[in-house]
Amino acid sequence: MENKFSRRDILKSSAGFAGLGMMGHRFQEADIQAGLDLKGKVHHSACRWCYLDIPFEELVINAKKIGLQSIELTGPDEWEILKKHDMTAAIGWGKYPDGMNIPNFFNRTKNHDALVGFYEDIIPKAAKAGVKNIITFSGNRDGMSDEDGLINCKKGLQRIMKTAERYDVTISMELLNSKVNHKDYQADTTEWGAALCEMVGSDKFKLLYDIYHMQIMEGDVIATIKKYHPYISHYHTGGVPGRNEIDETQELNYAAIIRAIYNTGYKGFIGQEFIPARKDKMASLEQAVKICDI
Repeated sequence: MENKFSRRDILKSSAGFAGLGMMGHRFQEADIQAGLDLKGKVHHSACRWCYLDIPFEELVINAKKIGLQSIELTGPDEWEILKKHDMTAAIGWGKYPDGMNIPNFFNRTKNHDALVGFYEDIIPKAAKAGVKNIITFSGNRDGMSDEDGLINCKKGLQRIMKTAERYDVTISMELLNSKVNHKDYQADTTEWGAALCEMVGSDKFKLLYDIYHMQIMEGDVIATIKKYHPYISHYHTGGVPGRNEIDETQELNYAAIIRAIYNTGYKGFIGQEFIPARKDKMASLEQAVKICDI
């Protein structure tokens, strides 16, 4: 199934979510099984951009019914709605400075002043809303060596670490594949991301380990998580290949992966970031919650 909306488009403005969401149809309460009997160990979340055809507050209400506690990759405008329903955002974002997006981010020193301003503004807002993580990106290589990318990212990120530490908000750089979805993206291996964490030198800078992306780049998911878990603040799911449902239609054993994650002592959220191929998207999300509820 081809994704109608790209994450690059969504990154332009979190404020645009509500308008996009109005394109969807309305669900009836009977469409969703309320009160799933969940085990309580896993904290369940879902990424907003995968459900843009569902109005936001409707998504929040129905997600809560199937056991989710968070709708993530949401911005300050959405956080108030989440709070209204006793929900949170496991990881947040906002409207980035003009021209800055996944391919053009912290590995370009020319972006640092604008990005520092953005994070200095959003970190206190996140703390006030109870949002504990804010996403960030490396940017594409565009001929840059991995060593220079590390150095440039470190310089920019270190400028916001005092604020992140003061407000107890973690800046989480997402690891993305550079083979299929994000050609030339620099933070495309866990090893590179862990090296950057060491260089930045703050417990408030960590990695968003996207299982879909790292299966494509590295494989060996469980062993990698066991090795690098101290550097990881958040996890995303997605079926491989295709980034659709995380069920028997794809190659990963998600129950085993989630069990391995929580066996490391992880206490955070599992963010569902698959693109539902079925017409009933909430049924697909409910199925994913059940699979991951170890």
